Amino acid sequence: MWKQSNLLRSLIGVVLPRLYCSLGLLAALSFPSHLFPKETLSSPGLIREFPAPIDDVRQAVLAVVHDQIIHGTLIFDKTPVLTDAEAVTSTPLFDPWKGPGEVYYKIRKNAIAPRHFLSTGDQGTIGVRFVIIPVDANRTRVKVDAIYVEDSHRVAHESDGSVEKSELAAVKDHLEAQEEAAAEAADARRRELSAQLVRETFQRQREDETERLNNAQTTAKDLQQQVTQLHRQLERQVKSPGADLKAAPFRSAATIRQIPAKASVLVLIVTPHWFGIETPDGQRGWLPIEQLEQLP
Repeated sequence: MWKQSNLLRSLIGVVLPRLYCSLGLLAALSFPSHLFPKETLSSPGLIREFPAPIDDVRQAVLAVVHDQIIHGTLIFDKTPVLTDAEAVTSTPLFDPWKGPGEVYYKIRKNAIAPRHFLSTGDQGTIGVRFVIIPVDANRTRVKVDAIYVEDSHRVAHESDGSVEKSELAAVKDHLEAQEEAAAEAADARRRELSAQLVRETFQRQREDETERLNNAQTTAKDLQQQVTQLHRQLERQVKSPGADLKAAPFRSAATIRQIPAKASVLVLIVTPHWFGIETPDGQRGWLPIEQLEQLP
């Protein structure tokens, strides 16, 4: 009886392993390895909130999606930047996004054991997903997930966070560059507006000065005309046959000189019977009113 038990255990120890091995080989032959489902990843990715409206954040994210770089990883030590990435509208590396926001992807094919992906091996594809989620008018969140999937065994490897962190840092750099460019453009616009205001002010000053000069010239001309008119109103001419210029408004006053007929004189003083006059050569004296008449 004891010998039969030992014999049974020996048979089981030999047959069962071979049976398991045969079943495993049969499964491998019946179902190719590329049909095996990839591992489920537990990595939540990284989320960062930016104090900027969604339009600005979208512009920064799209710049990173199209920069042809997978940030935060490499495949050869002599090449510190992993290039040749491409932007895609979708990829089977990630399950369809069912949450809120806008989704963008970039991938890098033919990556050999990339750094900062856990337990990497063989050749595969790196995928990075960006999700833009608006918070309010001036705040926007960006969620980044990174994954590496082997081409042959379809084994998925999650990132240790370096890729997500570096991609978010690239988004931040682009956003800051956009803000700086916007600030410089606004400053240039302010300078241009200030220069334009100075030009307009200077032009208005010139126009005002020109107007004042024109007004002054017009006023001076008007005054000159008024003086001329007044001067003409005060001018008289001596009647024929002439008159004696007296030193005082009296007939008996001394005669200064003889004024010929038709000579023009300027009236300076008016009395009931005499005019105090000035001759064209500056001689002053008195003439009886009846000996003067208006100019023709």
